[in-house]
Amino acid sequence: MEEKKVRRAGLDYHDLARVKRHKNYEAFIEYLEERDQEYRIFACTTRTKGHHIDASFQQGDVLLFGPETRGLPAELIESMPMEQRIRIPMVENSRSLNLSNAVAIIAFEAWRQMGFDGAI
Repeated sequence: MEEKKVRRAGLDYHDLARVKRHKNYEAFIEYLEERDQEYRIFACTTRTKGHHIDASFQQGDVLLFGPETRGLPAELIESMPMEQRIRIPMVENSRSLNLSNAVAIIAFEAWRQMGFDGAI
């Protein structure tokens, strides 16, 4: 990811974001394991039945999204427990939401469930 793209994606909020890049998924998992905090990874995908509002989010949870054009790899999704595979309900035969909208919807629901921690 180029710095310019990160700034554009964050618009006025990029200075509040904590961006950490990892070489690959294995390095990302290693980073999570080294932290002294429990975590669960939620695979956000169109290829599951569980809805994001049915998940019980908690501090330390990770929302994992794939590229907008193809989503997460099937083998990665299949490695997650069923209750950690979530999707946004959609009308049948409709196009998927773009990635930024999907992230906003699921991240907001997680924040809502945690009582809008840090909100003003």
